[in-house]
Amino acid sequence: MNSAANAHEAPDVSSEIGTQKIRDAIRDAIVERRLSPGTKLSENDVGSLFNVSRTLARAALQALSYEGLVSVEKNRGAFVAYPSPEEARQIFAARRLVEPGILRDAAARITPSQIQHLKQLLIEEGRLMSERGQTARRAEIKASGDFHLTLAAISGNAIMQRFMDELVARSSLAIALYGQSTVSSCGHSEHGDIIAAVERNDLEQACHLMVHHIAHIEADLDLRERKSVGLKEAFEL
Repeated sequence: MNSAANAHEAPDVSSEIGTQKIRDAIRDAIVERRLSPGTKLSENDVGSLFNVSRTLARAALQALSYEGLVSVEKNRGAFVAYPSPEEARQIFAARRLVEPGILRDAAARITPSQIQHLKQLLIEEGRLMSERGQTARRAEIKASGDFHLTLAAISGNAIMQRFMDELVARSSLAIALYGQSTVSSCGHSEHGDIIAAVERNDLEQACHLMVHHIAHIEADLDLRERKSVGLKEAFEL
């Protein structure tokens, strides 16, 4: 009887794993810009795609909404978030405040093997930049974000690591909407300069380079307000 009671009270681990799997997959698609801002994410479609119930699909979409990656609208459903220009500015302002601190913590803990891992990420990023096609472009975007996420992991602060997960994903949304450059907004050479400064223990320069790097990403965005128009105006009828 006790075992039955315990089974009844135990959390549904499979449900938790399912929700996390869906959340991670959709988040990756947003980061890699395979899912565009404003894309509708119906519970039925998400459930069918991942072969799970609407309940699990709803839970995953709700989790993404808490991170600011999905917007859930009453009577309309869920959509990939569509950040305003002001939201985009706030995202990069937050990164300029947060990432130098993460970099300092990471530099205090970093090992030679972790330095080598970061350099390997740069090699992969550079290889992807030399290739063509949408698949290579998406992989390059992910590799670029992985550099920042790896530094957060090295810092040893799990809270900041989760925060950076959100900031990198929301940055990707803003870049997808407002980016002007066809090349990666997250400068490959700037990543290398940051690693070099960390390696020679010049933390002030490393933090300066990080702030400059994030400002460079934001400078590539056209954050002017966009005036919405109707169907007739769009086609100049």
